[in-house]
Amino acid sequence: MSLERSLELFSVGKFEQSLALIETCISQEGKSTDYVSLRARIFTRLGNFDSALEDFDYLYALEPFNPSIINDRAVVLHLLKRNDEAMAEFDRALNLDPKNPYRFASRAYFKDRIGDLLGAIEDYEKAIELDPEDAVSHNNKGLVEEKLGYMAKAKKSFEKADELVGYKPEQPSNLSKETESQSPIPLPEIQKAQKTTKKLTIGYFMETLNRLVSDKATQQEFKDFLKKKLGRK
Repeated sequence: MSLERSLELFSVGKFEQSLALIETCISQEGKSTDYVSLRARIFTRLGNFDSALEDFDYLYALEPFNPSIINDRAVVLHLLKRNDEAMAEFDRALNLDPKNPYRFASRAYFKDRIGDLLGAIEDYEKAIELDPEDAVSHNNKGLVEEKLGYMAKAKKSFEKADELVGYKPEQPSNLSKETESQSPIPLPEIQKAQKTTKKLTIGYFMETLNRLVSDKATQQEFKDFLKKKLGRK
């Protein structure tokens, strides 16, 4: 049950406790891919990027054509400011998994962070083409359009994101160029309903948790997994 408990702690943001449990699992049972994969994500969430990269390198050696591992490794390379390597890995993950909208949205967010705004919009548009109901990509595309001064397009993107998440502001919102940082690991999020401006928050940029935000099927799979592992009905 230590793995399941560690996963549960991770899912509610108790990263130090989650790490302690998974380290115990590894010391007692060895470096299974499940253990190392979770530890890599915990290290990333804690900002220990060197250790996270070491774990992702270990996983990559075992599964060199796994796009999820490649993508997550790219995130850590970016956070270590090794952006040329990160771009190559984002590209490779996308080439291996070209029908997955998350691959385009992930690379788009990376391009936004390194200043390739037109490239970011192009990737967000591809993500939306593959998944028209991806509110996260609509929202973040609007943020990039706003940076470029495309205010009418940004307004349209924000309105579409609001429509998809069921948010109806009481009064028209003013476009805002603000961003806020809450964690060293980036994740696009749609703001809660009480917000009247669009902001880009910082959270996980790991595939599973990003898709928990934007992918309904993955949300249900993750919930079902936790219920099964934790003995819930």
